[in-house]
Amino acid sequence: MAVKRPGGVTLVAVLVWIGGALDIVGGTILLFQTSAAATVEAFGGSSTLIASAIGAILIGAAKIIIAVGLLRGYSAARIVVTILEVLSIVAGIFFAIAYPANAIGEYFGAALSLIVIALLWTRRASAFFRD
Repeated sequence: MAVKRPGGVTLVAVLVWIGGALDIVGGTILLFQTSAAATVEAFGGSSTLIASAIGAILIGAAKIIIAVGLLRGYSAARIVVTILEVLSIVAGIFFAIAYPANAIGEYFGAALSLIVIALLWTRRASAFFRD
């Protein structure tokens, strides 16, 4: 018997997909902005901007693939998202300590990461990914 996908998994997958789409859009915009001379000089040259733009586009594409994996119940996608969220929590705590003026935002981001992890590892989500 197939287990129905929990709403929390769907929510996380949709948010990951939206994040990936925004990365692709942002990378594409950055790619087209590399012709602006002032921007190029400010960031160390056009090759740096082009590399950043291509990196953002590739990361966005990877996020969309991972989101599809979450929607289809691939446990590898759940593990990848969990690892990325744990890294986000660690980085957020580090930045909150290193830059106390931005601590509220970092703690908020860490809390969101914890919620994502919790949604992906509930009993219903585990049954969905196991099936």
